[in-house]
Amino acid sequence: MANLAMKKNYRGEPILRQFYGGGPVVVSSDGSFMVCSCGDSINIVNSSNASIKSTIEADSDTITALALSPNDKLLFSSGHSRQIKVWELSTLKCLRTWKGHDGPVIGMACHASGGLLATAGADRKVLVWDVDGGFCTHYFKGHKGVVNSVMFHPDTNKSLLFSISDDTTVRVWDLLAKKCVATLEKHFSTVTSIAISEDGWTLLSAGRDKVVNLWDLHDYSCKMTVPTFEVVEAVCIIHSGTLLSSFLNSYKKSTKKKRSGSLETYFITVGERGVVRIWNSDGAVCLYEQKSSDVTVSSDMDESKRGFTTATLLPSDQGLLCVTADQQFLFYVPVDFPESKSELVLSKRLVGYNEEILDIKFLGDDEKYIAVATNLEQVQVYDLATMSCSYVLAGHSEIVLCLDTCIASSGKILIVTGSKDNSVRLWESESRHCIGVGSGHMGAVGAVAFSKKLRNFFVSGSSDHTIKVWSLDGLLDDAEQPINLKAKAVVAAHSKDINSLAVAPNDSLVCSGSQDRTACVWRLPDLVSVVTLRGHKRGIWSVEFSPVDQAVITASADKTIKMWSISDGLCLKTFEGHTSSVLRASFLTRGAQIVSCGADGLVKLWTVRTSECIATYDKHEDKVWALAVGKKTEAFATGGSDALVNLWHDSTALDKEEAFRKQEEGVLRGQELENAVLDANYSKAIQIAFELRRPHKLFELFSNLCKKREAEHQMEKALQALGKEEFRLLLEYVREWNSKPKLCHVAQFILFRLFNILSPTEIIEIKGIAELLEGLIPYSQRHYSRIDRLLRSTFLLDYTLTGMSVIEPDIDTRELKPKSLIHSDIKKADQVALEGNVDEEQTESKLKSASKKRKSNKPRESSSKKVKGSYNTKSGAISVQA
Repeated sequence: MANLAMKKNYRGEPILRQFYGGGPVVVSSDGSFMVCSCGDSINIVNSSNASIKSTIEADSDTITALALSPNDKLLFSSGHSRQIKVWELSTLKCLRTWKGHDGPVIGMACHASGGLLATAGADRKVLVWDVDGGFCTHYFKGHKGVVNSVMFHPDTNKSLLFSISDDTTVRVWDLLAKKCVATLEKHFSTVTSIAISEDGWTLLSAGRDKVVNLWDLHDYSCKMTVPTFEVVEAVCIIHSGTLLSSFLNSYKKSTKKKRSGSLETYFITVGERGVVRIWNSDGAVCLYEQKSSDVTVSSDMDESKRGFTTATLLPSDQGLLCVTADQQFLFYVPVDFPESKSELVLSKRLVGYNEEILDIKFLGDDEKYIAVATNLEQVQVYDLATMSCSYVLAGHSEIVLCLDTCIASSGKILIVTGSKDNSVRLWESESRHCIGVGSGHMGAVGAVAFSKKLRNFFVSGSSDHTIKVWSLDGLLDDAEQPINLKAKAVVAAHSKDINSLAVAPNDSLVCSGSQDRTACVWRLPDLVSVVTLRGHKRGIWSVEFSPVDQAVITASADKTIKMWSISDGLCLKTFEGHTSSVLRASFLTRGAQIVSCGADGLVKLWTVRTSECIATYDKHEDKVWALAVGKKTEAFATGGSDALVNLWHDSTALDKEEAFRKQEEGVLRGQELENAVLDANYSKAIQIAFELRRPHKLFELFSNLCKKREAEHQMEKALQALGKEEFRLLLEYVREWNSKPKLCHVAQFILFRLFNILSPTEIIEIKGIAELLEGLIPYSQRHYSRIDRLLRSTFLLDYTLTGMSVIEPDIDTRELKPKSLIHSDIKKADQVALEGNVDEEQTESKLKSASKKRKSNKPRESSSKKVKGSYNTKSGAISVQA
């Protein structure tokens, strides 16, 4: 164990996070990214792997409408606040904002030219805006219900705008005439979607009355009604020359000849059934329908929430994107099969929202996939390379609470799941089918664990306080239907719910952790009690065997992790550090280290020998329920109530190499700094000192510059070369120097030069300038008050000398205004204080010579000048002493 390379640091990256919470979604013109609403924020999401490229905060405003400009440079958004905002996507800055509707904006559309924006509101109005000016160009009123969506005619030569509403009508607005030219009334329920045919003369409207109407835009008559027999949420036009158009060739041949001489229009409909269907307008024929739905439907989901909510045809033949009611993005592409007709195949599934991560496990030897149990009846398996959901294991009727994975002796990857429906299911990863079902528990199954060595059984623990051992014999053969699993042994193990199970590396023992604050070790296969581990003050959430020692670790709600001896049941070590319940703990580095996670959202790395926490990571915002450790790479994954999955990689060697490189660079830059100081190149030296973050060296450089009057040019040159971040850092240093009397004169000198160089607008743009000025102003006022008091004390000296007849009274001097005298003296006192090199002996000699000259009988004008000079000299001398 002494030769083991201990892990000292891990780096975590989010691989699965919430990016869509329902609401509007728009896709870029090239299909590379999507803009999704997520509560009160807007996420720009990469279409390939669901990674969030950037986030726009909407200031606690729930987003209700989104639109992109044709060149994807501008984003338009609106929410419940009724403010319409224009964002520049390159900088994520809000260019302009305005209000126009009396209610929330429900729909948006940008004109193909990019100059006009149409908005549809809950106030039954349709408004058109000038994008650059932000003023209203068209005001349309006539709908009797909420306007759900608007669409410009794709042909820029046709100045038409279409709007759909809850009043079951579609209205056509002429932008040039600024009036409604047609009201299309044929639907009997809310119109949900509209589309324009390829030739631009047919309008398709779909509604919740389970029909699609085709309208002739020459005379606005209804040409045809296509019954779909399902609530349609979206309709899309298939253009000629695309992959989907060629995909339909095999289906076109089997249909009858044309019934009319009009052009055929092929369109896609999606709706509540969760299947994609393709229609031919000629004859109202359904050419293609998916055999089964890929939508994961929850048992508690309403009928109105099932299936698809919207669909978009992606550009450049990237396929079809459908969004489900449970915030999943399904990407379909046409695939040709040699033996049968072409099919639309699900190529990618991106999950926008998972609610809560309950359990995670790696799959296979290469550990390129992870199985995730969330607050759903299905288990989702993700590809770590693309972070798309590869497939879904559906079969449980209640939420899946736990899972485990193993590689069977035949090489197949097996997954076992426990659910609230009181059953366990065994799945085969390659076929993605359930091969066995185990029933018999009287409560929710909260813990499952596979055999580690022989891999011919698994154990399950339930809220009915029992543990069962299930045999896998005869299950590895291919079977069409899942068979009933047989329990080899059963034991009433605890007095409360069983939260965790672990099987020993040699398959001889199993340990169970329960809410009754105890952990029990049982001998397999008969579940004979070996020892009971007592000592925790609250329920135990996790147990695990050491891979090398006869020991078990337990994680408890009493905020501790304990290590126990199996032979006598004594507590060997206690690990304390979490501020809330410890929910999971696992061994790392062949049992030499432990990784744990808890309800405090923290992930901690421990060393077993010293019982010391060597690293703490805070990458979760809520409870961390799930922890999975990879066997080969010893990377681990964590998931929690924040719907976030983080993947952690060992970065000990990388950090060591990076630290060595930084140290090497620091030595070289330090030598450059010394060379610049020797060459009296202060501007370069200051720049290097900033890069190396050496405030003490910076003070020395600025102090030397203060003493050299001719170095003002170098000072300004050095300050002008700094960036905004360096200005902020310099002000932080100055704030510290200004609080110390010995260093304040340098700080004031830097402030004087800094405020001469920067304009007020540039000063305001510095991050955190308000806090910095709050720290600078009080001390600066204190310094100037002290100088003012010293200056006033010199007047007492003059008064005393005058009373002693050492200085003859001067009428002209007394008649001077005190304000102007003090002002001039303060200026000169500051100048002398900044220079800081006045000798006390020279000052005293000047005072003596001045007093002697005043005794002589010279004209009053000359004496007046000398008295002024004496004031300046005194104030300068005393301020330096201060």
